[in-house]
Amino acid sequence: MVDDIINELEDKMVKAAEALRHNLSTIRTGRASTALVEYMPIEVYNSTMPLNQLAGISIPEPRLIAIQPYDPSTIRAIERSIQHSDLGINPSNDGKLIRLALPTLTEERRRELVKVVRTRVEEIKVSIRNQRRDAIDHLRKLQREKLISEDDERRAHDRIQVITDKHSKELDHIGADKEAEVMEV
Repeated sequence: MVDDIINELEDKMVKAAEALRHNLSTIRTGRASTALVEYMPIEVYNSTMPLNQLAGISIPEPRLIAIQPYDPSTIRAIERSIQHSDLGINPSNDGKLIRLALPTLTEERRRELVKVVRTRVEEIKVSIRNQRRDAIDHLRKLQREKLISEDDERRAHDRIQVITDKHSKELDHIGADKEAEVMEV
């Protein structure tokens, strides 16, 4: 019973780390990456769809993203979504292809992006602390109902703290790697 709670907690924390990696991949660095735009929501056909379902995305040059819509009628919607995103890139459109030229990041913009990275890391850390709290509450409930002993509850509490610390350090490492990538000139 205790092992199930701890295993479930560990799974949730691993998923949180993966979510952070995915989330940080959308933050712009000095080079072009399809991850910047592939899951960008686009309002078309009376619904919202990710860009990768509407267009082919390629990197023809290190600082250029090319987006070729499968349906040419969606080009305006795609362009509008890119303009309203927080990427800070103005798309150019030739009627068939959208080009996103990535300008060199200024030092000020890099620092802003590092703040965004830190904010997103902290949001995920809060979520793993909430998961830890929920697991501990569940253990306390089991202990109050006399389903586990007080010693078992204390040992499980300590294991949960070790797991939480391990995943918190992993999140810090993921964030530090992304910060270094953003600050790289």
